[in-house]
Amino acid sequence: MSVDFRVISLGTLSRNRLWGEGAAVRTAHATTTLVMAGKRRILVDPGLPGQILGARYNERTGGSLADVTDVFCTTLRPAHRRGLEAMPHAKWWCSERELESYAQHLEGLAESAGRLAGDDATALEAERKLIGRFLGAPEKFDELVGLYPLEGPSVGSAGLLLTPPTRTILIAGDAALTIDHVERGQVWEGGVDPEAAMASLQDMLEVADLIVCGHDNVMVAPRAVA
Repeated sequence: MSVDFRVISLGTLSRNRLWGEGAAVRTAHATTTLVMAGKRRILVDPGLPGQILGARYNERTGGSLADVTDVFCTTLRPAHRRGLEAMPHAKWWCSERELESYAQHLEGLAESAGRLAGDDATALEAERKLIGRFLGAPEKFDELVGLYPLEGPSVGSAGLLLTPPTRTILIAGDAALTIDHVERGQVWEGGVDPEAAMASLQDMLEVADLIVCGHDNVMVAPRAVA
């Protein structure tokens, strides 16, 4: 058995407070990573629109999105899934807890749909159908690829832990927002539970040799949070 990974597209934040940005100055999108395990091609966090993502995928692999067998979203925030519909043939996954939490959120919105304008109600129904395609992720996708809960940024946010023989790689999503955030021991200020997010950050630093940040590049994991 073997497993490898490749960053397809680097993500960015709409605003980075560590750069002194107080308001959104760009469109946020998540870092997209391809995990190659046996015959599976798992695309993590397809944050770019499908046409752009397809071009990035070809640039980085020589293939096309048709090669993707599975899509995994570390969270269901829109910045992590804009390219989903370019891969209708693949299975879509996120953590069971994230899926349940987001479905409940949409159900609450649906209950007040009578107060929504026509376009808003239509958008809500489209969102419910989209999320309805997701499956709860298994504990393991492969002998060397496992689900890794990283709660705090969202209720059920989770990453993928890759365990080849010589190193451990964690695709962390928003639990490791950027390299600067990790090195400073800081978590995303927009998360639902800062204490849980900090616990997730500390946990990943004990486990991972390499971290793929949610809106940045790959980094060597520091050994402790200051």
